[in-house]
Amino acid sequence: MTNFTERLTSVLSQAWSWWSEGLNRKDTLTVSSLALLIILGWLTFISKIYKSRNSKLPPGPRGLPLVGNLPFLHPDLHTYFARLANTYGPIFKLQLGTKLGVVVTSPSLAKQVLKDHDTTFANRDVPAVGRTATYGGLDITWTPYGPEWRMLRKVCVREMLSNTSLETMYSLRKREVERMVREIHGKVGSPVNLGEQLFLTILNIITSMLWGGGGHDDERITSLGTEFKEVVGEITELLGKPNVSDFFPGLARFDLQGLDREMRVSSSKFDRIFECIIEERLKLIDGEKGVEIKDFLQMLLRLKDEGDNNNTPFTMNHLKALLMDMVVGASDTTSYTVEWTIAELMNNREAMRKAQEELEVVVGLDSKLEESHLPKLHYLQAVMKEVLRLHPALPLLVPHCPSSACEIGGYTVPEGARVFINVWAIQRDPSIWDNPLEFNPERFLNGKWDFSGKDFNYFPFGSGRRMCAGIPMAERMFMYELATLLHSFDWELPLDSEFDLKEKFGIVLKKATPMIAIPTPRLSNPTLYT
Repeated sequence: MTNFTERLTSVLSQAWSWWSEGLNRKDTLTVSSLALLIILGWLTFISKIYKSRNSKLPPGPRGLPLVGNLPFLHPDLHTYFARLANTYGPIFKLQLGTKLGVVVTSPSLAKQVLKDHDTTFANRDVPAVGRTATYGGLDITWTPYGPEWRMLRKVCVREMLSNTSLETMYSLRKREVERMVREIHGKVGSPVNLGEQLFLTILNIITSMLWGGGGHDDERITSLGTEFKEVVGEITELLGKPNVSDFFPGLARFDLQGLDREMRVSSSKFDRIFECIIEERLKLIDGEKGVEIKDFLQMLLRLKDEGDNNNTPFTMNHLKALLMDMVVGASDTTSYTVEWTIAELMNNREAMRKAQEELEVVVGLDSKLEESHLPKLHYLQAVMKEVLRLHPALPLLVPHCPSSACEIGGYTVPEGARVFINVWAIQRDPSIWDNPLEFNPERFLNGKWDFSGKDFNYFPFGSGRRMCAGIPMAERMFMYELATLLHSFDWELPLDSEFDLKEKFGIVLKKATPMIAIPTPRLSNPTLYT
């Protein structure tokens, strides 16, 4: 059946290419509609055969012919999936065009997917625009499980994101956090868009660690941060848009919505910036032999030149794809999580008081906070964990894709299905958590839960082989920025403003409305802000 599908898709594609060559735009649109109807009719036929051969599929809501459950999807998928789980159970299916979606909403079934059958589910269902943005899927997120992925994981975990590597770049992070404090101090008494400020600061921290070790050109770094902010916004928006090419892979080559073309334009902007920065760095290396530069770009260039003993070369496209991962993947996730934390603390003044009292004891109001203080901030670490319980950055994680049919919870999950793990719902399950909707950092003071992914009641960064590789960096950046904001300033809502904690689902879970707050200095000496 699979070979037949591939052959038929190929024939239709060739016929389309041949037919459309001599047609004008109006005729092409007519033919496009006709071709779409033919393909959808074929897909309906295939779908009926497919369902009849898979009687052990999980239960799920009935869908429409051709499109399945697509018309009924709610924009806030994490809450929509949680409601469906109440009706159909902890594992259910959705027909998403020709793709089968399977949603898992219980710790025991999540364990089966991410631990018991980890290797089978170690691949990703790569979205069309995601592949375009990452040089054909050469990054650590989308690369299929195998030697190439293991090489990239090794580069990230052992070289880039090890504690030793992160320690060497502390000065770069400190520079950007102190810049943030100066900017906010200049707006004391006035409303500050915290979401915007946090995003730009995190982006500057990331780009500084990527290639800011070659000098301290503040104007250059600020300019790059502003440029990247615009392109990151374009890319994340495209990644979050529903794409016909993902639900009907046979139509992907036609790019009916033009999303792939748009992504090519946006990602080419990144590529030009990367090429320019890499070229500048290579010139600097050639011109100043023996100069030691400590940033991620220098590490990656060294690894590219050294090669790999396992015959899996680390290429320039791998290098640029990892840079793309760092810029796009880490900026939104960290900045939105810090924004959620400030919002939760402003809504729970007792927790805010405890966090700031801890900072006064550990750091003191006559001193600046340093990263070396962070391990002593136990209550603030509990605050971070509680925020990631309530508002995990990726509420459905990154969808998994089984390399072969596998039985989960007594049901068959077919090869190639798109598997969602609703960690948002699991971490709010009243059968697991006391008062699950209450913001209560004290529940994490017992040291029971961490980010290792071993406990499937709490795994905000995922679990198994494909769990987030950037946890050490994310934890440092999150804690350093949050602790600095709470230590340096008190925060109040503007007069006549309404406070809410409504969520907006996307590639990353964010607040539906930006967090606007007014800062007031806390430190005893004004010179600590300059």
